This record gives sequence, structure tokens and C-alpha cells, in this order.
Amino acid sequence: MRIRPDLVTKGRESTSALFVNARGGRISRQSAWQMVLNSAKAAGVTDHVSPHVFRHSYATHLLDGGADIRVVQELLGHASVTTTQIYTLITIDKVRESYSLAHPRAK
Repeated sequence: MRIRPDLVTKGRESTSALFVNARGGRISRQSAWQMVLNSAKAAGVTDHVSPHVFRHSYATHLLDGGADIRVVQELLGHASVTTTQIYTLITIDKVRESYSLAHPRAK
């Protein structure tokens, strides 16, 4: 993807959208999905990918990195923190790390 500032500056409506189409408007959900699929295919990725996989990875990495769940809730635009808690799956590495740091026999 290339940066195309001319799409939003030459007499077209301004938009707060990060990704814009050829007319300077927001790209559609279907267009975003297709770009992800095309990019994955071009990169030789065979695993299931979708825009939501990126969103899920983003949230998971933030939480694994120690971000406050309420901050992640705000970033994802969730109305309820309960929705954000879906992303708090515990990885085996996190279990091992917590055990080695907190359990007296682990030392």
C-alpha cells in the first residue's frame, strides 16, 4: 500500500479515515478484507487471516505486554470491559512466567 495524500487534498471531502479509496472516501469493509487476503496470498501466508485476526492480535499483544484492560477497551471501542476480556486468554508462556516469579518452589 502506498501513501496517496493527493486523494484527500485535491478538492475532495476531508475524512478522518486512515485508509481511503480512489475517490478519497473511506474504504469499504469488503475492500479491507480483500486487501488483507491479497496481501496474505502474495506473502505466501496459508493460515487463516482476516482484519479481525489483526485486531485480535493487537489486543492480545497489548494485554500480554502489560497494558491496562480499560485502555485496551478504549482503543478497541468496546462499550463494556466484558467484551474486552475475551482477549485475556492466558498463554502457556505467561503461565510459566507467573509461576516462576510468584511461586516459592520455582526458585
